[in-house]
Amino acid sequence: MIYLQLFWSFFQIGLFSIGGGYAAMPLIEHQVVELHPWLTMGQFADIMAIAEMTPGPVAINSATFVGIQVAGLPGALVATAGCVLPSCVLVLVLAWVYYRFRGLTMVQGVLAGLRPAVVAMIASAGLSLLSLALGGQDGGAQTLESVDWTAAAIFAASLAALRVRKVSPIWVMAAAGLAGVVLYTVLPGAAG
Repeated sequence: MIYLQLFWSFFQIGLFSIGGGYAAMPLIEHQVVELHPWLTMGQFADIMAIAEMTPGPVAINSATFVGIQVAGLPGALVATAGCVLPSCVLVLVLAWVYYRFRGLTMVQGVLAGLRPAVVAMIASAGLSLLSLALGGQDGGAQTLESVDWTAAAIFAASLAALRVRKVSPIWVMAAAGLAGVVLYTVLPGAAG
């Protein structure tokens, strides 16, 4: 039964994650944290971080990691297949339709209408993860007292390095991880 639930959950994610892995984050969160309490919000954030760091699409990586967490290797295979199957079928159908009807105004209008929705889904996922990173494991409402100011400083420095200094994301992730290790384990009194 768990295999069917994993397949169906990630089939839905694969079917409705228009815009890629980041747009799928709210869908994945809804399925694995809220609908089926397979993971806590903290575990979900950890899996999303690992899925982002490993090579490959975020949604497929997260399907594999969630499947392993829930039902071992067979669960990983089932969840990954569920995530990939809708994309394979849809891409083949849409490629044929686009090739055949690409000059129509209606097709261009549909594509233009999807762009803002994708941006909103990515922003929603980003804000959920930011809230979790700055406020603890529950990701609840933030007050100034509950904000993790060390995490906020690492976030601000990382954002500045990425947007202003144009530093490679690999170096930013490595530096942020090193800062986290130093500030939270080596110098735990400095964090907080």
